[in-house]
Amino acid sequence: MNKDLTVGKPEAVLWRFCLPLFGSVLFQQLYNIADSLVAGKFVSENALAAVGNSYEITLIFIAFAFGCNMGCSVMVSQLFGAKDYSGMKTAVSTACIFSAVLCGLLMAVGIGGCGPLLRLIRTPEEVFADSALYLDIYVWGLPFVFFYNIATGIFSALGDSRTPFLFLAASSLSNIGVDILFVKTFGMGVSGVAWATFLCQGVSCVLAVTVVWRRLKKIEAQGSSVLFDWGILKKILVIAVPSILQQSFISIGNIMIQSVINGFGPSVMAGYSAAVKLNNMVITSFTTIGNGISNFAAQNLGAGKYGRIREAFRAGIKMVWCLCVPFCILYLLCGRYLLLLFLETDSGEALLTGMQFLWILSPFYFVVSAKLVADGILRGISAMGQFMAATLLDLALRVVLAFVLPQWIGNAMGVWAAWPMGWTVATALSIFFYRKKVPADV
Repeated sequence: MNKDLTVGKPEAVLWRFCLPLFGSVLFQQLYNIADSLVAGKFVSENALAAVGNSYEITLIFIAFAFGCNMGCSVMVSQLFGAKDYSGMKTAVSTACIFSAVLCGLLMAVGIGGCGPLLRLIRTPEEVFADSALYLDIYVWGLPFVFFYNIATGIFSALGDSRTPFLFLAASSLSNIGVDILFVKTFGMGVSGVAWATFLCQGVSCVLAVTVVWRRLKKIEAQGSSVLFDWGILKKILVIAVPSILQQSFISIGNIMIQSVINGFGPSVMAGYSAAVKLNNMVITSFTTIGNGISNFAAQNLGAGKYGRIREAFRAGIKMVWCLCVPFCILYLLCGRYLLLLFLETDSGEALLTGMQFLWILSPFYFVVSAKLVADGILRGISAMGQFMAATLLDLALRVVLAFVLPQWIGNAMGVWAAWPMGWTVATALSIFFYRKKVPADV
């Protein structure tokens, strides 16, 4: 059901709204975790390396889908908060048309460009064929990725985080079963992993789009809405383009970092692939809560309730730090056993690589989570210049240090150390921008 985020105690409202979002992101991560787990356990270490190597490239496509999600979601949130339901429906249809065109262009690029990109990042020959196969199948499923993101963005804008959670939970659990069926029973290898994701994402997308379309039809609007509006598109792009650039730059940066990691060989690649899945589950959880805070801030901005936005920051910090404690303890004390879910052996370079990665990064979750809460506020109030500045600083530091530190240290630990250094500096900048922007302009 739709939920007005402009009424009620902000902290309680955010907890009720964001908890299903957190559940959704855990199930979303099950897609990638299941792919890596099944590839590593039932195919080979090289297959795990191939899926992890391909994943960094898929994040570029996801960046565009995420940008469309945020542009639509923030715009719809502001119009919903202002009770402009006619404009809200126009924003939805405009975002869908723009996303369809963008998705088609990306598919054309992906079909011909993934192979050269794999060569560019120095993908080893022993994992190249499987990496290319996984990406080829993934690209054909991009429409599902785009329109599922649009649908979940609309649900969030309307204050409903529960419905997409239910869809995603069912789809993610199904993906695990189909992964195992295709790989272990049918012997399809890496292609089975990719096709399982394709099918399950397709089902989730169709269900989400159908339900959100019916939900919007029930909202009565004064005046008629139009199918496409250039003015609204420009407002959507003000949010979407910086979000796309943010995620794209992060993905490109990660690909550059992946090229450094690839130079250490398949074992380090496999260990990193396993550990980064666990890390991404945490970071994506923080990001999702930040997205929920963006919706909260956008609705309250539309309603002119500015004080609630400041309260949302304090509540958001409490929420993400409550998540940091169990994740940090789990990865520091039990990281070895979690990594063994992906790896075939309990010794060797791959396992040591993954453990070092988790030991170095997990204590700094308290730092980066604060950044993502501040970023959520900045995006919700359309302060995209400040949002981009903090994000790009983080990325630039991590990429440069990932190239420099391994040469000083002499091993891959230098790459892992780049993460907390970039996080710390960028967090300080994000919080500075939040404190400066919110009291003055909101």
